[in-house]
Amino acid sequence: MNKTLMVLKAGLLFSFCAASFVPAFAQHSSFEPGARTLMDAHNCYPYFEWWADRIDRALSAGVPLAIEQDPFWYTDPRSGHAWSVVAHDAPVTGHEPTLERYFFERIRPVVEDALRRGNQGDWPAITLNLDFKTEEPEHLAAVWALLNKYRDWLTTAGKSASERKVQALDVKPLLVLTGESDKQAKVFYDDVPIGQRLLVFGAVHTNTADPMAAPEILEPGSASNYRRWWNNSWAVVERGGQTQAENWTREDELRLRSLVEHAHANGLWIRFYTLDGATKEELSCHGWFRSYNFGSLSVAQQRWRAAQKAGVDFIASDQYETLANFLKTLRQP
Repeated sequence: MNKTLMVLKAGLLFSFCAASFVPAFAQHSSFEPGARTLMDAHNCYPYFEWWADRIDRALSAGVPLAIEQDPFWYTDPRSGHAWSVVAHDAPVTGHEPTLERYFFERIRPVVEDALRRGNQGDWPAITLNLDFKTEEPEHLAAVWALLNKYRDWLTTAGKSASERKVQALDVKPLLVLTGESDKQAKVFYDDVPIGQRLLVFGAVHTNTADPMAAPEILEPGSASNYRRWWNNSWAVVERGGQTQAENWTREDELRLRSLVEHAHANGLWIRFYTLDGATKEELSCHGWFRSYNFGSLSVAQQRWRAAQKAGVDFIASDQYETLANFLKTLRQP
């Protein structure tokens, strides 16, 4: 059996499985896996003294959308006082913005307006994607305390006695997702008493030994009460990822569809990172990564269109406005 036929057969199998899996989403069906495709604003925070307007750029694209923030634990070497900042990597000086100031207080007007209007089918209006750069126990505890401070904004679920028992989501304007780390799962799930509310939801584990393995090998499980999404590099779609991408083919389309249908059949939202089509000048000017770049906007747009058609839930990109506007045109009748 040739590779294309194998991928097509897998896609049909996942379509059949999807019909038999009914995830718990309270009475809000508009945000079930596959219901909508959102722009996910990658690395949406300043780098050192540059690009402080990233969150404003992302929000200007309109809601609903997703926004990535990278928490980093900083300890002042003189006082020993420590706190969480948003930063990509060292050196961290302590002058970086905090998650509360840069993200939560910046989105306050959006969230409060959403709460006044009520859910008009567009909640969660914002999905916060936490990409922890350091995982000290005190760091995770501090972020949990911060989430509790804003819990009235958050999409939550009750914690049941078994993680396999997926509880319905109480959908609010903000949904918080985090990574697949077991350290995070301990603080954000294991340590939460049964009957209390889960405030953040983790990603499933991915087997990355062979990025081009079958979907059920890459991700063999289904959604649990805590783990409700699947985060993927583009290298699981096109071998070598963005920098080695060639002409988009029917085989590529079937591969993408098989991954998405596998995720949705197992009750998981699926995200791909990071799909950029920037010029060399744009890469330098905006501080974007060459490893995530297809080399031209038209090549990236071809993948954006394919991802939206396949039902990808979150498309991460550094080109916030361009991607958001492109998705709007695809949704027009």
